Amino acid sequence: MRKKVLRVLLIDDHALFRGGLRELLSRRQIEVVDAVGNGDEGIALVESKSPDVVLLDMRMPGLNGLEVLKRLREQHKDMPIVMLTTSRDEKDVIDSLQSGAQGYLLKDMEPEELVDALNRIVNKKETVVAGELTAVLARAVQGGENPEEIETEASIFSELTPREREILCHLAEGQSNKVIARNLGISDGTVKLHVKAILRKLSVHSRVEAAVIAVEKNLCGRPQVD
Repeated sequence: MRKKVLRVLLIDDHALFRGGLRELLSRRQIEVVDAVGNGDEGIALVESKSPDVVLLDMRMPGLNGLEVLKRLREQHKDMPIVMLTTSRDEKDVIDSLQSGAQGYLLKDMEPEELVDALNRIVNKKETVVAGELTAVLARAVQGGENPEEIETEASIFSELTPREREILCHLAEGQSNKVIARNLGISDGTVKLHVKAILRKLSVHSRVEAAVIAVEKNLCGRPQVD
């Protein structure tokens, strides 16, 4: 059976970036159904083009990316919408995710990472955030803890096997299953099974949530971010 081609709508005000990304994705069997430079036009094209996913820049004249995201989310509750930006600002990341973005990716990420992220977002219904922003997310959700919460977290982590803790630390670094498998010398399928077990034991629904917990609680012995 022939693999379904992923159809992407790109909304970004930089013409050179639009052209370059269209070419990059087309070489990887991803169809850019259109690429436009302003939010109003992009919103209209979502109706006529029905893309599988919208890639949206944060900083644009007129309607900015967050405003476009909110309008699209009102009209299309389940359509995958992904921020693709240069902004590493904590507020931008949090505002985007709270407004319904299924991904927050960076323009300088490797092409293979971008393609993998899009496939996970569309086909596996995951929320994907660029790995280097995990610490930003952790910092945003940090807050006061009472003893009962700490005890509960300790018991949750105690359920993880040594291998699961090891893989969780790789998740906290933003690594994909393929990269984790290569680093640990195991198969992609084995990594996938471990990740499922980690999500179940931590009672979370995505790799991002698991990674945030690992960073926030300093599970992997890395220095806390001030």
